[in-house]
Amino acid sequence: MNQRVHPTDLELAALISSKICHDVINPVGAIYNGLEILDEDDDAQAKTYALNVIRNVTEQASARLQFARFAFGAAGSAGSMIDLNTAEQISRGFIGITQGKHKLNWRGAPGYVAKDKVKLLLNLVACSVTALPRGGEIEVAIGGSFETPSFLLRCSGTGARPPQYLTDFVAGNPIALDAMSIQAYYTWRIAQTASMRLEILKDGVDILLVAKPAE
Repeated sequence: MNQRVHPTDLELAALISSKICHDVINPVGAIYNGLEILDEDDDAQAKTYALNVIRNVTEQASARLQFARFAFGAAGSAGSMIDLNTAEQISRGFIGITQGKHKLNWRGAPGYVAKDKVKLLLNLVACSVTALPRGGEIEVAIGGSFETPSFLLRCSGTGARPPQYLTDFVAGNPIALDAMSIQAYYTWRIAQTASMRLEILKDGVDILLVAKPAE
């Protein structure tokens, strides 16, 4: 792997904060626009439209923030384990913001897994969405034991491609860090913290994201 200069803790925190703001600013802006319509337009149809928009984008913003809380933050910091059922629910909420463009299939027994490993899994789900720019199906399969799990995410759909940025980090290619690439970088780094090895493979037209215990 090529030598890489890692960002400082402050730089990493700033980039992740920028990523989260980037993800929620559009839904929040849409909520504000909807409220303006409610205040200024007396047409019943316009008000109904505005309320529908507000409900929809509020759900999107909530799902994004809930995802960020677990994927980036210290959610559940009172313990070192996170329930896989919680990870599934958060993933389904996150996939739901694509409004039917992506479908999630989740296979794995319920149980508690180390926090860093669950954070890795959530970030891999987010990377899988970028592997399917035209939509498709993401199948999450959890194997191994709860102490040493393995993750296999199969991305199936028209135009499936290796996820943007993550492929470069796994291959050791130099790439600039910004609000767009930081999630892939964080995924790569959290895999190291969780003592897991990442692979990105092709199986026919499908893309596979694999995380296994490091040897």
